[in-house]
Amino acid sequence: MTFDVGAAAYDSFMGRYSVLLAPQLADLARLAEGQRALDVGCGTGALTAELAFRLGASSVSAVDPSASFVAAVRERYPGVDVRLAGAERLPFSDDSFDATLAQLVVHFMSDPVAGLAEMSRVTRSGGVVAACVWDHAGGNGPISVFWDAARSLDQKVVDESRLAGARAGHLTELYGEAGLRDVDETALEVVLEHPTFESWWEPYELGVGPAGDHVAQLEPEERDALRERCRSLLPAAPFSLTVRAWSARGRA
Repeated sequence: MTFDVGAAAYDSFMGRYSVLLAPQLADLARLAEGQRALDVGCGTGALTAELAFRLGASSVSAVDPSASFVAAVRERYPGVDVRLAGAERLPFSDDSFDATLAQLVVHFMSDPVAGLAEMSRVTRSGGVVAACVWDHAGGNGPISVFWDAARSLDQKVVDESRLAGARAGHLTELYGEAGLRDVDETALEVVLEHPTFESWWEPYELGVGPAGDHVAQLEPEERDALRERCRSLLPAAPFSLTVRAWSARGRA
């Protein structure tokens, strides 16, 4: 899936969570000075920034299938090699990186096993492949309340709980199918405070991802009903949400 939205819209919607997740995924990869790393599906650069901070911009490459995101990351992080590409066909030679990471991307790959195999291909033998996906199936992702509300109003709604890697153990299964070794899966958690309900809700109206697509297709009265249903399911503002991502670390 590509995201045909501006960088600012994505930052407001999911970027507010992913910037908190990025340091944890980088920790999981056990990066060391002098290594080279690739950010697959870099989005607007939350993980790219963390990798550049730890390794230096010249030691980091990034790819994304969305032209608007590639342009934003190139502007934000000069010195990083940023390219327009999807995970399933990475534009790099074999053994190019010490670590290849994908934050909140596997579930949007058209072929997750092929994408992970490509990540392994461009990683040196023994190097690290690390990825994470929100716990959509367990109801602990940042948009779980939204989908709970949507399903309560329309039982035909298809949420993100069945996407690749979104349930416990599934990333490990996918890693195995992709030929990765020594796979460990763990849960990462982040906490984000929302000062008002409006600050939580308004990014859903920006058309980002499946949730944004769903809102965009609703009639005005349906959108109002969904907004108020979400309000009823959330604590009174200000409130904090603790959300979880399943993560996996394996070796190429």
